[in-house]
Amino acid sequence: MQKKNEEPKFKKVVDAADGLSLGISMVVAVLIGIGIGLVLKSWTGAAWSLWIGVFIGIGAAVNNVYIAYKKQKKSLDELAKDPRYRHGREIREDEEDEDDKY
Repeated sequence: MQKKNEEPKFKKVVDAADGLSLGISMVVAVLIGIGIGLVLKSWTGAAWSLWIGVFIGIGAAVNNVYIAYKKQKKSLDELAKDPRYRHGREIREDEEDEDDKY
């Protein structure tokens, strides 16, 4: 019965990996973009085509940051709706109302 209340054994490892995944995905996106640029350069022979791949990789990295931001914002919005954390806000609103009475 107590096993249900305990946290999973590898929860800290998974949380740490989730935090590192954004940095890793950014590096991988840029490296894949450079790879695309090198392939384009070998196909076309134009040196500037390498930069197309680099910009594709940077764009993918920025997109990864934006996706992580949206996930984090959604998580924090859900946390703000939690009754445990709304209590302090309700108290402050009540205190302001009492100040207006006098």
